[in-house]
Amino acid sequence: MVKEKGQKLIAQNRKARYDFHIDDTVEAGLVLVGTEVKSLRAGRATLVDGFAEIEGGEAYLHGVHIPEYTQGTWTNHEPRRVRKLLLNRHEIDKLEGKVHEKGFTLIPLSLYFKDGRAKVEIALARGKKTYDKRHALAEKQADREKAQALGRRLKGVE
Repeated sequence: MVKEKGQKLIAQNRKARYDFHIDDTVEAGLVLVGTEVKSLRAGRATLVDGFAEIEGGEAYLHGVHIPEYTQGTWTNHEPRRVRKLLLNRHEIDKLEGKVHEKGFTLIPLSLYFKDGRAKVEIALARGKKTYDKRHALAEKQADREKAQALGRRLKGVE
């Protein structure tokens, strides 16, 4: 069997970058059952409601939806089950210390296959206030307008 190389993106939580200030990111492995892997290889997963939690010195991923495999039988998995994250002790201790600080949470940013193994990118994040979100949108719009104006000027339109 040929070993996979490279990275294949399965799902991305684009709303997370809008709702949270991202401080740090960590790559973690996932403990999955067979039908979950087959469903992920089909490119089906949702990270929107997901979050990670550290309980008893181990990290777990909650709320991530991996739909049942269509050709699966009675061996199919629960779509929203709690999945264990594979992290080093040092990484878990560092994240646990930060999460106990006020306002920090662990959220999944992306789910992907790296060299044939399922990985999830976990972010240490702090929630944005409503005015922060408005400011980020205004900044994004201003950058877009600057780029358009520069493009028009380079083309000699204006």
